[in-house]
Amino acid sequence: MKTQTEIFQLCDIVRETSFALQCYLRHGHLEKVYENGLVHRLVRQAPRFCSNTGCRCLTKTAHRSATISLTFWLGGELVVELKACKALTDEYVAQLPGYLRGCRIEHGLLVNFGSRKLEVRKYVLSEAI
Repeated sequence: MKTQTEIFQLCDIVRETSFALQCYLRHGHLEKVYENGLVHRLVRQAPRFCSNTGCRCLTKTAHRSATISLTFWLGGELVVELKACKALTDEYVAQLPGYLRGCRIEHGLLVNFGSRKLEVRKYVLSEAI
């Protein structure tokens, strides 16, 4: 299990890499273009980087209900969900916390490349919530 400092460092790597990619490509591309660009750039920087990986979704009683397809999973501790839309809708915003709860992962980033300005939102779930 990573320390909070290590997870924040992973978040910084994703934010900086996403910003550099946004500066290069700008907005207006399909989500897959940004995903491929991040894969190419992050694979050299992030430990235990996985793209398009499946995570077993667990119910409250730890029953396996389905497998969720995650865009990125870094270090087994951070989920990164990518979007390429003009504005994040309530459904997109609800998606990442749902993934975190289902996969029992505490930290996640929602990155939107579709608007003129890069959007990165950090989500943290804890047992207290």
